[in-house]
Amino acid sequence: MVKKTTSEQRRELGAFLVSRRARLNPQDFGMQQGARRTPGLRREEVAVLAGVSVSWYTWLEQGREIKPSADALQRIAKVLKLNRIESSHLFALSPREEPVPHPLADGVSDGLKSLVRAIDPIPAYVRNARLDILAWNDAIADLFIDYGSLEPHERNTLRLLFLYRPYRTQILDWELMARGMISVFRASRAHAQDKKPFDHLIEELSEKSPEFKEWWLDTEVKGMGEGSKRLLHPTSGHIEFTYVALTPEGRPDLSLVTYIPRHVACDSQS
Repeated sequence: MVKKTTSEQRRELGAFLVSRRARLNPQDFGMQQGARRTPGLRREEVAVLAGVSVSWYTWLEQGREIKPSADALQRIAKVLKLNRIESSHLFALSPREEPVPHPLADGVSDGLKSLVRAIDPIPAYVRNARLDILAWNDAIADLFIDYGSLEPHERNTLRLLFLYRPYRTQILDWELMARGMISVFRASRAHAQDKKPFDHLIEELSEKSPEFKEWWLDTEVKGMGEGSKRLLHPTSGHIEFTYVALTPEGRPDLSLVTYIPRHVACDSQS
């Protein structure tokens, strides 16, 4: 998608590129430091490394009204060694929308893992766009299942909903939750650059779960950023939660999901 940019944005984009270019060390790219009038890489060096023409890259730094492709911007970002925030800033100033990150990108930061552990006893986990569970705390494991006892491919919310039998009795609104997660999964798949990991799970669940096979034919898509969940826990009885899913800054492919207790009743009242 192409956005309209102002002359001020284009000038700011050019200044940003110049500043990022100036901080680079030519020797890191196998070039001689030599006598350079300005620090960092030259324009023509960035252009060659990024696979674009020198004149085109010069126009970009000069703030001219050109429309770079998303692929060209990504190559420039790689050459300039931009981090995730800087790369997002590059796209924000450009006429192009930032491509959606690979939905199954590996790596949950140490800080995010620490946060999940620190908010215990509030149950929490981190999942990716395919609904794979990547990090969790003891409270969520006690609530549902010890994810550490599962194989990595089994740590998937959708898979557990349809293939792990205790979920059907423990989640009181199981069908509503299962249909909702299918719609979230469908929306994530539509954005995915690589749909194969999604399709492998669809094939498996379609073979093993008649409900999934039937409900997958629906076309509804929606998010589940916040809502309520009622559980009948084997030891704690009837528990109600408000679940909240938050997206970490710079990682739109991840969600931090927390379960905040709302109501607890003994078994005789459930």
